[in-house]
Amino acid sequence: MNNNKKSGSNSRRNFIKNAGAAMAGFYIVPRHVLGRGFVAPSDKLVIAGIGAGGKGESDLWNFYKSGKAEIGFLCDVDDRQSVASRKNYPKAKYYTDFREMLAKEGKSIDAVSVSTPDHTHAVAAMAAMQLNKHVYVQKPLTHDIYEARMLTQAAHRYKVVTQMGNQGSSGDGVRQLQDWYNAGIIGDVHTIYCYTDRPIWPQGVARPTTSSPIPKELNFDLWLGTAPQRDYFDAMLPFNWRGWWDYGTGALGDMACHIMAPAFAVLGLGYPVAAECSVATKYIQNWQKGYFPESGPIASHIILTFQRPNGKELKLHWMDGGIQPERPAELGPNEEMGDGGNGAIFLGSKGNMMCGTYGINPQLLPTSRTKETVVPQTIARVPGGDEGHYAAWVEAAMAGYGSDKAKNLSSHFDIAGPLTESVLMGNLAIRSYDIKKKAKNGEFDYPGRNIKLLWDGPNMKITNFEDANQFVKRTYREGWSLGV
Repeated sequence: MNNNKKSGSNSRRNFIKNAGAAMAGFYIVPRHVLGRGFVAPSDKLVIAGIGAGGKGESDLWNFYKSGKAEIGFLCDVDDRQSVASRKNYPKAKYYTDFREMLAKEGKSIDAVSVSTPDHTHAVAAMAAMQLNKHVYVQKPLTHDIYEARMLTQAAHRYKVVTQMGNQGSSGDGVRQLQDWYNAGIIGDVHTIYCYTDRPIWPQGVARPTTSSPIPKELNFDLWLGTAPQRDYFDAMLPFNWRGWWDYGTGALGDMACHIMAPAFAVLGLGYPVAAECSVATKYIQNWQKGYFPESGPIASHIILTFQRPNGKELKLHWMDGGIQPERPAELGPNEEMGDGGNGAIFLGSKGNMMCGTYGINPQLLPTSRTKETVVPQTIARVPGGDEGHYAAWVEAAMAGYGSDKAKNLSSHFDIAGPLTESVLMGNLAIRSYDIKKKAKNGEFDYPGRNIKLLWDGPNMKITNFEDANQFVKRTYREGWSLGV
């Protein structure tokens, strides 16, 4: 499928030519002949994958197995990571630089899947959107709050169909939680606990002081992308970049878009009005606390405050590093909370409910109520559940911007953008240090961790601690731009 506009005269001439050649039998006219807005039965969405290894590989496979997508182009800065995808799609043209791929192949691409490290999500997605390509972007949507807001706005400006890769948002579990809440089973929710056992990569550590040889298969300059020019070190790839603020967004960025998504779906949360946090530190030589400003903490507890339409406040607690909330009183002593290491608990005025990662295994508390309680289904299920998250985006992209299928996606950017901004608000609280003290003696002081940061969501600004605003929008490395 080619979504690029053709002139009316060319389309008509091509149509007549192809129709004449098919006089003897039925002929399925491809989309590029009919023009934008017409879908032929043989149509397939031509997808370019930016990031073809790891999660990118599985994303592309899920699009492909929908039966409605063709993987036409692959792009990865690390030839080691893209081996499987290049084998799976031998006809797909392969690039190292997504900018070159979009410039040369844009007319042949309908949609783009972005599955790169967090720090290049926004620039890759925006470049595709500016060419009117539909985009699927892995979680977290972006590295910075500002980037999330810009992508959310750009989706409408460029009229493209969007979806974030938190597939659990399409699962039946999230919709069951919504049905219970809509039926008034647990009343007004006032507190939500979200927790994870991540990180499972190094955090709360100093960056290595010695560099390592760059693997010959890796274009490290392109991998750095928007990030500062820094040396490569062993074990940074393919996974441990998540713990470094230059590239990743820590445990919050990795898991909160999965674990907090049910809360946003059930309560319709928007921007928080305040954030506060505490973090775990470790002691180093001479019993001095170890603060490592380039790396996320080993564990954290974030509290986000939301203002509800009824005038009441809702507190959402995020806990990582294995920290967990108190077990609900209705939960039996040997019953598993969430899915063990991860989960979400909703505390309401009439009762409580919980779920695991992605909203799986939703339970009313006590759990005996789960099977006993029958409520009307108020939220339509996504065919295929969480696995249908991919096919739903493919079909919505084929239907086009503004279609019912596009509007009903589980994590289009009007949903994913505010969710991501809230997730990243936690990181802003963690990182809020005093610039003046750092400039004076090179040390770091984190007064933002000791106060309640007040957030003006519409204007993307902390109103009571100016130094925190440095983490709303970062400065890109020279040569890189978001293009807005």
